Formats: sequence, structure tokens, C-alpha cells
Amino acid sequence: MSDKLKHLSKLAVSGKLSRRDFLGRASALGFGAVFAGGLLQRAAADGHAAPVKGGTLKVGIQGGASTDSLDPALAANDTAIMNLRLFGDVLVEVDANGEIENRLAEEVEASADASVWTFKIRKGVQFHNGAELTPRDVMRTMERHTNEDTKSGALGILRGIKGMAVDGDKFVVMLDQPNADLPYLISDYHLVIQPDGGFDDPGAGVGTGPYRMVSNEAGVRHVYEKFDGHWDESRGHAATVELIVINDDTARVAALQSGQVHMINRVPPKVASLVGRMPSVEVKSIAGKGHYVFIMHANTAPFDNADLRLALKYAMNREEMVEKILFGNGTIGNDTPINAAYPLYTEMEQRSYDPEKAAFHFKASGHDGPVLLRTSENSFPGAVDASQLFQQSAAAAGITLEIKREPNDGYWSEVWNKQPFCTSYWGGRPTQDSMFSTAYLSTADWNDTRFFNEQFDQMLFAARAELDNAKRTAIYADMGTILHNEGGLILPMFNNFIEGVSDKVGGWAEDSNGGMMNSYAPIKTWLTEA
Repeated sequence: MSDKLKHLSKLAVSGKLSRRDFLGRASALGFGAVFAGGLLQRAAADGHAAPVKGGTLKVGIQGGASTDSLDPALAANDTAIMNLRLFGDVLVEVDANGEIENRLAEEVEASADASVWTFKIRKGVQFHNGAELTPRDVMRTMERHTNEDTKSGALGILRGIKGMAVDGDKFVVMLDQPNADLPYLISDYHLVIQPDGGFDDPGAGVGTGPYRMVSNEAGVRHVYEKFDGHWDESRGHAATVELIVINDDTARVAALQSGQVHMINRVPPKVASLVGRMPSVEVKSIAGKGHYVFIMHANTAPFDNADLRLALKYAMNREEMVEKILFGNGTIGNDTPINAAYPLYTEMEQRSYDPEKAAFHFKASGHDGPVLLRTSENSFPGAVDASQLFQQSAAAAGITLEIKREPNDGYWSEVWNKQPFCTSYWGGRPTQDSMFSTAYLSTADWNDTRFFNEQFDQMLFAARAELDNAKRTAIYADMGTILHNEGGLILPMFNNFIEGVSDKVGGWAEDSNGGMMNSYAPIKTWLTEA
């Protein structure tokens, strides 16, 4: 490695050189993007220390259930997403700086109007079953996530595809209309590339990722071993990775304290400061786009009544929620999933707790009797306490909330996206388009508020085709106002991602895209004493 490249990496880590410029200059020096990107990651994460290879890295993970599947299309919780990261790869990723990083696609090109996108597929990449990755595997994967029978969480973001084709070593996407954000949409974690698209056995856990599945006990434990044939040597440092599902907060924290695991996700905000004082443990609290929510099905009685939805929104004391549930590890929300972490954000007037307005709209709704809210600690840390706070603030407006605590196991398969009023969370998405397309577009399979608004849909399509950022910003602002006023989303707070990490772990780096380094922690970190 040249001294010049080392110097450039130091400039990039210090912020004096952007990642894009660093990669461009590294390329000019003859170094590939994957090698240079790996060097930059290591330098930023661990004071320029080289990764240690080997050992068994153990992760205590919240969110798993016995109903979980390894089918990428169905991934809906933290455990499922981390499984995908371990055994799979996507075409492109969004890095910690919010920029596109090429993965299985080594080059990405767009037509002048951004209506045709071409992805040059990396050669020499192997699936865990020994087959070599081809552009046809890529196309078949996208076909499975867009066919009429799919239950994929990526369905909404792929709705704008008019056609797909294989052209030699390239995968070509033709859009109904231009979309400058397509690479960000394609980075969605559901779109792990599988042999023949996964049509034969979508839950087999076979991909091109740095680890190969050796044991799969849904809701209990997932074990992986290093895949020697992986194409990117900058990832996958431990010889073995174990994901141990620990949904109970107290047990998960105890596992970290005792050394049973090396890292845990979802440290409860109310004990984060205590965890940070444990010997040999550091708490990471990273602000980002994640949010804790109360979601109503806007097409299901009694929540199909606009006044009832407004009553519940005004009955939410957001300031109290942030103070007593997040303990400083987050910010207030405003019934829209977009916050200042997004590049085209526009601030809107904050909705405040107003029992009088809540009572007015509740009376106007004509609803009589209690409103049933389902919750579980598996939905977000402190969800049960948050539901009780909501119950108290709503009572001041004459609204009776009946809280039903559901079992942790099966919450994501039996309650979320099925029951009309429940607690949930979203990790956020890289752009407004991807967030809106995944959860608020009428045709999205994960439209968990059953928000069907033709004007909103048309504005989303118009924003995709608009290459002027000022005009796109204005459109997104108007869309946020529609959701704020008419949607079934009650969003009281944007949460920090809070993780506990042993001092035996090297290579940790902040990533506001999602918790646990956007679920890449067991792939990008290593044990300092393997």
C-alpha cells in the first residue's frame, strides 16, 4: 500500500476529504473501490488498526421470533435483517455518509433523464452453493419481489419498474418515469440477490455474503461460519458469528455484562447510563432516522374516521414521551416519518399536546367507548410504558385507551400490519422516496397505516421525476403535511440507536442509517483478541 493512499485515508477520516473524493483519488492511484473502501472503514473505526481475524463473535439481538423466515422478502425485524446482512449481498449499499457504495454491482449508470439504469454485475462472485453469480440471478431476484404473488416488503419501492433485461454482464432497469433515487431504493435490505432469484427455496439462507449459515433456530439462535469464497476481504473478520435472540431487556443487558455476548442492540434508554458504567462496556447512542410509532389502520373502523385519528394525535404528549421513554436519547416527532436527518427536509409547525382539541375531535368522531391499543416490548424499547403514558394523556381529553399487552413472540407476524392499532418502530430509509414508497404508497405491501391517498401517490411519482432538488423538496414538504393531517401515523419520537459493545470489539463505527451499524456490525467489526 502506498504512503499516498495512507495519507488520503487520514484526510478522509479527519473530514478534510469526502469519501467520494477519496475513492476517486484511490482509483487514480490504481486501487479498487472495494480495497480502498475497506481501508477507509478500518481507519475510521479503529484508529487505523488492522482487523484481527478469527474467533467467535456473539451478538445478543432483540426482535427475533419463532415465526421468522430467512426469506429476504419477509424480513421485518432486527434479527431477520441482520441474518440477511450475514449471508447476503445487495447490488448497492448506502454508506454511513449517505452515499451509494457499489457492492454486487461494480458500476451503476443512468440515462440522461434517469429513466433507464444499468448495473454492471461483478464477476467471479460465488453463492454459498458453489454457483457463480450472474446478471440473470439479479433479474430473477427483482422479478420475485415484484410478481403478483409477492409479500415482499420491497414491493412498494419497485412499483415504478416498467421492464428489466439482461445485457451481457449488465442488468438493466427501465422505469415508468425518471427516478434519480433508484440506487437508494435498490439498496433495500430485502433485495438480497439469491440463486435464480430464490424462486426454488427463498428461505434457504443461500446468498453471496461473507458468512454461510450452519444453524438456524428461529427465535433462538443463528450460527454462521466464514465463507472462504466471499469476494470482499474487507468484511467478515470473525471465524464464526452467533446471533442469540434475547428479547427480554434485562436478560440482554445481563448477557453483555457477563460476557456471554460481545454486543447487544436496543439498550433500554432508561438504563443506558447505567450500562455505560459497566466495566469493559461502552454504550453507543447514535441519532438517525429511526422512529417509535403508534399506527392506526386508516381504512378500518373506528380509525377510518378522520376526527378520531386527529383526536388521538392531539391526545399524545410528545414532550413527556421523549423525556420519560427516551431519557435524552432521541428527539420529538411530528406525525411524519421524515426528520432533519433527511437531505431534503423542510420543518413544519409542531403538533402539541392539546386535550381540548383532542376532546373536540373525539366528540366530532361520534365514537363511543374505549379504543383498543395493542403493544409489546418487542415493538420498541419502553413500548408498554409509552402506551401507559398515552393512556394517561388521552384520559385528560376524555378518551379511554384500553391497552392489550401482546406476547413478544409472534408480534411481527400476528399483530403488526394486521391489527388496526398497535405500537411499532421503523429504522428509517435513506431517502424520502424510499421511506414513503415502503410504508405510505397506496400499493406498498408494508403500508402499515393503510393510508390510501391518490394525491399523495401522484406527488410521490412527480417527485421521483423531478431532478430539481428545490422543487423536490417542496413536493416532499407538501407530502409530509398530508401525512401529518390525514394519515394514520402517530409519531411521538425519533429514537437514537442505542447499543452496548464490549471493549473486546474493534472496528465499531457510527452509522445513522440503522441500529448496529445498520445491521452490519458483526460483518465489519472484529474481536481484538480472537
